[in-house]
Amino acid sequence: MADEAQARPRGAPSVETARPAVDPARVEVIAPNFKRRLSGVTSTIVQLVPEQATSLGIATLGPGLPASLPALRWRQLLQLYRRPTARPFRIWHARRNIEMIAGLVMRDILRMPLRLVFTSAAQRHHKPFTKWLIRRVDAVVATSRLSGSFLEVPHTVVMHGIDTDRFHPPREPQDEFAASGLAGRHAIGCFGRIRHQKGTDLFVDAMIALLPDHPDWTAIITGRTTGPHADFAAGLEDKVRRAGLEDRILFLGEVEDIRVWYRRVSLYVAPSRNEGFGLTPLEAMASGAAVVASDAGAYRELIAEGETGTVVPAGDGDALREAIRPYLADPQATVEQGKAGIARVAEHFPLRREADGLAAIYERLWAGADR
Repeated sequence: MADEAQARPRGAPSVETARPAVDPARVEVIAPNFKRRLSGVTSTIVQLVPEQATSLGIATLGPGLPASLPALRWRQLLQLYRRPTARPFRIWHARRNIEMIAGLVMRDILRMPLRLVFTSAAQRHHKPFTKWLIRRVDAVVATSRLSGSFLEVPHTVVMHGIDTDRFHPPREPQDEFAASGLAGRHAIGCFGRIRHQKGTDLFVDAMIALLPDHPDWTAIITGRTTGPHADFAAGLEDKVRRAGLEDRILFLGEVEDIRVWYRRVSLYVAPSRNEGFGLTPLEAMASGAAVVASDAGAYRELIAEGETGTVVPAGDGDALREAIRPYLADPQATVEQGKAGIARVAEHFPLRREADGLAAIYERLWAGADR
């Protein structure tokens, strides 16, 4: 997701010894994170755990997380043989196969008092081994109706939410596009890692075709380019130079704070060819931008067609270009859809709603309803 760069603030220590100690007796839910590299799952944990911590005893376990999160240390694992003070068992909430495996080992081999919850965001049928693991957990969460359609076990849909204190419309002059010092009166953005899967090339092609007819608009592309995708990114920048639009289609790289750029764009484009869930449309809508997105991840379930944006077939560059065109032609209508997006996120996708949905599943497990 586009906010991945915020998962660990720059310069913050990632080692677990930098975190304050957590009393395992008070830990009711454990959110493991067994992948050091930043990912959408990591970002979900970073945003969600502080919200969950306001109403239950939760701790993370694993590397690559900010020191501000409550966290168990590896040496505390043996203390999990003791039940938590206020619950009959702890809940191990896994989001990856390796975390399910660890939970099964602790529950079934080490006989720790645990129950397992697994969240699936996959937009495809799981492989046989993953299906085998899923059949052995105690409760399954799907992040969208689409991801739930690929599950072969009972599940509950709990969609991701957004922290609207962090992602919000412009509130001060620095939030306005004019404060960027860039050319133009309006901005259109595409944020996230630069790679074929994310459809960055589709966005660039659309901008090369459209911007000559819309001189008031500037395109902003942010995000990391990792080694395997360096040639892909270089090719896009070269294409922009050859079109003579290097002052209108800007590659900003990995920015310090992506949130201010969401507030500066009037239109956000999410052109991914495939996604797990995909939070960037929600981040954009919460910030006041209209959204044009591909039919990838949960995008179709996030956007109200014709009210907060529009959705086109994934990988269809022509459809993407033509969907963007009317937004550039009518900036005021774009602003109105952005306002509608703010209201939609506030009503349907606040982070508290996600936390409450998960809490209801935990409570059913503790009450024995799912056993």
